[in-house]
Amino acid sequence: MAVEEEGLRVFQSVKIKIGEAKNIPPYPGPNRMRDCYCTVNLDQEEVFRTKIVEKSLCPFYGEDFYCEIPRSFRHLSFYIFDRDVFRRDSSIGKVAVKKEDLQKYHGKDTWFQLQPVSADSEVQGKVHLELRLSEVITDSGVISHKLATRVLECQGLPIVNGQCDPYAAVSLLGPSRSDAKKTKVKRKTNNPQFEEVFYFEVTRPLSYTKRQFDVEEEDVDKLALRVDLWNASNLKFGDEFLGGVRVPLRVLGQAGVHDAWYFLQPRENGGKSVKVEELGSLRLNIVYTEDHVFPSEHYTPLRDLLLHSANVEPVSASTAHTLGEVCREKQEAAIPLVRLFLHYGKIVPFISAIAHAEVNRTQDPNTIFRGNSLTSKCIDETMKLAGMHYLQVTLKPIIDEICTEHKPCEIDPVKLKESENLDTNRENLRQYVDRIFNVITTSGVRCPTVMCDIFFSLRESAATRFQVDQDVRYTAVSSFIFLRFFAPAILSPNLFHLRPHHPDPATSRTLTLISKTIQTLGSLAKSKSANFKESYMAAFYDYFNEQKYADAVKNFLDLISTSGKWDQKSIETPIMLKEGFMIKRAQGRNRFGMKNFKKRWFRLTNHEFTYHKTKGEGALCSIPIENILAVERLEEESFKMKNMFQVIQPERALYIQANNCVEARDWIDILTKVSQCNRKRLSTYHPSAYLNGHWLCCKLSADTAPGCTPCTGLPANIQLDVDGDRETERIYSLFSTYMTKLIKMQEACGSKSVYDGPEQEEYSSFVIDDPQETYKTLKQIVSAVQTLEQQHTKYKRDKFKKTKIGSQEHPIGDKSFQCYIRQQSESSTYSI
Repeated sequence: MAVEEEGLRVFQSVKIKIGEAKNIPPYPGPNRMRDCYCTVNLDQEEVFRTKIVEKSLCPFYGEDFYCEIPRSFRHLSFYIFDRDVFRRDSSIGKVAVKKEDLQKYHGKDTWFQLQPVSADSEVQGKVHLELRLSEVITDSGVISHKLATRVLECQGLPIVNGQCDPYAAVSLLGPSRSDAKKTKVKRKTNNPQFEEVFYFEVTRPLSYTKRQFDVEEEDVDKLALRVDLWNASNLKFGDEFLGGVRVPLRVLGQAGVHDAWYFLQPRENGGKSVKVEELGSLRLNIVYTEDHVFPSEHYTPLRDLLLHSANVEPVSASTAHTLGEVCREKQEAAIPLVRLFLHYGKIVPFISAIAHAEVNRTQDPNTIFRGNSLTSKCIDETMKLAGMHYLQVTLKPIIDEICTEHKPCEIDPVKLKESENLDTNRENLRQYVDRIFNVITTSGVRCPTVMCDIFFSLRESAATRFQVDQDVRYTAVSSFIFLRFFAPAILSPNLFHLRPHHPDPATSRTLTLISKTIQTLGSLAKSKSANFKESYMAAFYDYFNEQKYADAVKNFLDLISTSGKWDQKSIETPIMLKEGFMIKRAQGRNRFGMKNFKKRWFRLTNHEFTYHKTKGEGALCSIPIENILAVERLEEESFKMKNMFQVIQPERALYIQANNCVEARDWIDILTKVSQCNRKRLSTYHPSAYLNGHWLCCKLSADTAPGCTPCTGLPANIQLDVDGDRETERIYSLFSTYMTKLIKMQEACGSKSVYDGPEQEEYSSFVIDDPQETYKTLKQIVSAVQTLEQQHTKYKRDKFKKTKIGSQEHPIGDKSFQCYIRQQSESSTYSI
């Protein structure tokens, strides 16, 4: 979700690899081992949780997490918890990375020391204060000064143990002072409106009677206002600290007035003294991206150059191919290129062009598409995007079964457990391989059209280039569909959204053995057994040395490399797309009460959206996909609850609260996608609920009144939900980052043109088939990038001039914004 900033959209995303923890302090008991899991939090809001690793002080997680960040945040935090069966899980330690520090660790494997978790440091949110110093004349004619402190409101307070009942404690700090006052408690909201005023005497009545407005400097300098936010708890442990601010009274200045927003801060010296090294450490790899996207017309020159790439002769002189040449990793270039070309329907001609060029450069048919070239990375990325649903339909049911059955499948005699039988394990593994092989080789009719078109192009190019080799038309396709699509998905189902977490070690070993076998079956190698280093794998593969397996692979490859013949929408089997606990409000028109909110297990398939009392029980309610008319967010004012959305049906709307902002976005996205083709989709909706006889948003009393707000626009390519301007901005950012390489490539074109002899070593890494055409393209790229650079620079300069520190958008204490302004003034690269 983008944040709008004066015509410019800001997107935030984070990709995290949670590796492992080490040297966790032992449990204070005879067992000493712990059952640990790790959470990912935006400030205090949990957005992801790993699996539990049992009985370990050095737990390995190996989990990846990606999300679009739909709101502002100050810290990206990671907590290690120890599961407790009888009590609340206990926190062991945390890693909190400030937003402004994320760039330091960008894309690097880093060990972070775990820090102590203290209730006094777990803060988030902001508070709006107004201070006014006024002159008061006493009955005796003596002048004193009163400080009026107005606590207006707070936003984004943390939710503690599922609730937030905040109040503010206001005190004046100074010598011999203990003035303290409290606001009323605001129930069930983390965005309380207080609107309360407190008065404090600031200057003691003095012997002088000055009529002018004056404050003694030494007195004011010693005074400060302290505002602490607390959660009124019903627990015996007392109220929980939510954060505070300290405002020195010297900010009042000559005017005697101060009105500003402040970020809440941790309590000073609140944490206990703990030796950091005693808590252990956590290995993380964090990639945080922030894209600042202009209106579409700003990207026209660069976008046109990119989309014209397939028509450039030779393709190595095109803008898209040039991006692959200058980027440090081909993957960097492939991700935004594929998304952009898919969005504009030009992926097939582009991949066909670069694949044809690569095939013509390949000398040995046995090495075709085996390197990490731009072609390979682009096809990998296309399969991940266009083929994700196909992968779920094909593999998810059997992968789920393998992960829940836990059948022993170890066939290495050295690793065999005493209680296991080698023949039984071989039979278990053989059955799994057979079933997965069958579901793959019979899934050809469901292969997405765009993948079929690409495979057709690969097959034709390979067969034309290596006419003597009869199998090359198969291996060119199998090297992608088996080696880089099905086999990796079987090996790591969590990375392909087939499972929520990395499998346990025994199941992971089973999937490794299956993946190896499937990969070899799909490769159509002449000597299959020679592909295995391990003798036990070669012996196991003898089960599959029948011609029927090779024939099935060839038939499957023939089918999926037939251009444009099949449609993936001819799927009848219900496939589970997403499930999990959420809170829903009763769908009737009963008077609102807390009894109407229930925790339920929600389940979405490509056929229906259902909820159940708990997982595994029958459905309490079923909504056919064709009955979903819109899926939209619900304003917080409706029920004073965050992260709510509505599933609008013909008769009524179902109101649902997700567990966090990321999960709410995920549910809205996937429900919107599966219902996008419904003929009766609404064009307008009510952003607030119907309560007490009227709609809260437009105040209309008829519950059937048409919506008052346009529905969220569906993206042009809803299947992939790609923002073409955002991808072009990312490509601009890459070109800007690697500008020195672009210049060096221009020099290489000149060198190659002038000398046309042995290449200089510093230029030999570039593929330049036509120096003149390549130089022309490079000149156009540099011009387009410099134009965008100037527009970004102007935007930054204008934003800096308009920015008011202390405003709601940039509260006092917003270090990330101050750091951002500093970074942007020093750097020419806009996207992080």
